[in-house]
Amino acid sequence: MDALWLMLICGVGYVVAYCTYGRYLARKIFKLRPEAAVPSRELQDGIDYVPTRRGIIFGHHFTSIAGTGPIVGPAIGVIWGWLPALLWVTVGCIFMGAVHDLGALVVSMRNEGKSISETAAKYINARVRFIFFAIVFLTLLLVIAVFGVVIAVVFARFPSSVAAVWLQIPIAVALGWMVYKKGASVPVSTAVAVGAMYATIWLGSKVPFDMPVIGGMPATGSWTLLLLIYAWIASTLPVTVLLQPRDYINAWQLFIMMSLLALGVAWTSLSGGLPMVAPVVDLSPEGAPSLWPFLFITIACGAVSGFHSLVASGTSPKQVATEPDAQFVGYGSMLLEGALAVLVLICVGAGIALAYTTSDGQLLTGFDAWHRHYSSWSTASGMAANLTAVVVGAANMMTRFGVPETVGIALMGVFIASFAGTTLDTATRIQRYVISELAGDLRIPFASNRWVATTVAVVTAAALAFATGADGKGALALWPLFGSANQLLASLALLVVTLYLRRKGGRKFLVAAIPCVIMLVVTNWAMVLNERTYIAEKNWLLAVIGAGIFALALWMTIEAAIAFGSARAEGETAGAS
Repeated sequence: MDALWLMLICGVGYVVAYCTYGRYLARKIFKLRPEAAVPSRELQDGIDYVPTRRGIIFGHHFTSIAGTGPIVGPAIGVIWGWLPALLWVTVGCIFMGAVHDLGALVVSMRNEGKSISETAAKYINARVRFIFFAIVFLTLLLVIAVFGVVIAVVFARFPSSVAAVWLQIPIAVALGWMVYKKGASVPVSTAVAVGAMYATIWLGSKVPFDMPVIGGMPATGSWTLLLLIYAWIASTLPVTVLLQPRDYINAWQLFIMMSLLALGVAWTSLSGGLPMVAPVVDLSPEGAPSLWPFLFITIACGAVSGFHSLVASGTSPKQVATEPDAQFVGYGSMLLEGALAVLVLICVGAGIALAYTTSDGQLLTGFDAWHRHYSSWSTASGMAANLTAVVVGAANMMTRFGVPETVGIALMGVFIASFAGTTLDTATRIQRYVISELAGDLRIPFASNRWVATTVAVVTAAALAFATGADGKGALALWPLFGSANQLLASLALLVVTLYLRRKGGRKFLVAAIPCVIMLVVTNWAMVLNERTYIAEKNWLLAVIGAGIFALALWMTIEAAIAFGSARAEGETAGAS
């Protein structure tokens, strides 16, 4: 099948879904009202709670939830065939992921912008607050500790991206200062900031930077340390100073990059065809786990991801200016992430076949090119392999309409590193919120201020990152747990949304309950299979921690089921009275 048709069909599908199902959820299920009180206005403090234009908060929210997820996940998920992956990032995105994101955002906005851990305590019971906290803390700890290494890997693979990524910081600070302090025009300021950003990309392509070994510390360790220091600073500053404007200009970078990729698909297809050379379905790729249930764990961002609930109950609800904006920010950004995942699938399923140079210098095209990269799970998996497939496919398509290959590679390198950076600083800020809330619950006031809470978040991540040495890769030992833990978090967030809607009466809760049950089944199935693998391999670290997460999730699910029954009884009693 030609990739152009896939892109058009999916693109139209996302637009229709936003205007129909998204509007139904906003108006009929959650009943978003423009006059409703929102945390950004009721609790406005100029640091975390700031009412924000919906276009700007959309940019912040989208870049925070995206990261490298919709890039890496589809880049390996295509090994089971492009059709299963495509169905998951379209149907899953529309009816599960976007519902999850919108629901988590609305529930948080109607509870003072508090985290999903706190709202779980309200709608289930106080005991689950600590269960949820343990799962959320571990998830964020892994994200913070690992994403420093992820960005370091990107910098090593694409040294032309280094200057551009770091120079985005002063550009973002200047943008925030002009808009919030000087009242400058947002469109004009945006155009100037985006223009400056692309100027730094050109500069980076001319002046690539390779981090040297410093005092015996490898490049990955040095970058991880620097990035954690940056994350500490970004988390403690007012959101309008750095975090929000940086995410906003990165969103424009995404819009431009997606437009270039879409143009590349159309140009290549119309000028000679762009067939999907990846198999339609492959149930038994060499060395790969089974499609069921691991496709749904491998591709998270772009379909449904638990990390999104942390952003939707973390930074975003403290900035959304009116309730109706939640549809655009929560539901709309998830659909855009699905569209990005579709473009990535085209890059790795069709674009890579235009030209692929092997390690020994052989130039391959067509299915041979695709199969060389995806000949087995071991050759296709891993961060470097995933990024290579996407970058090669994207650069191949962009060269068809005149973008030099070196420029295309630089653009993709900055794009990937920038998105990983936004996830890192947002995750650190959310971890700060989670620690502050827990400290407040436990009546430990000194630990609830933003400097102490951020220090705890960063120091624990640094301890994990450097636990195995100076290369900063310690968290990679636990990274295999992230996929199932992340999807488990999505299941539990949907549980909270289900219980919230159950209290509203009627059958509204089904829009969240059905995705919740599906995710609980596939995630727990995958966790059990993983546990068997860890035990067989005698990887006791992963086996013990994985079993602990599974036990906590089972406990919370039982508590939620009891709360669901109680909510039903309350509803029936209320109806009778």
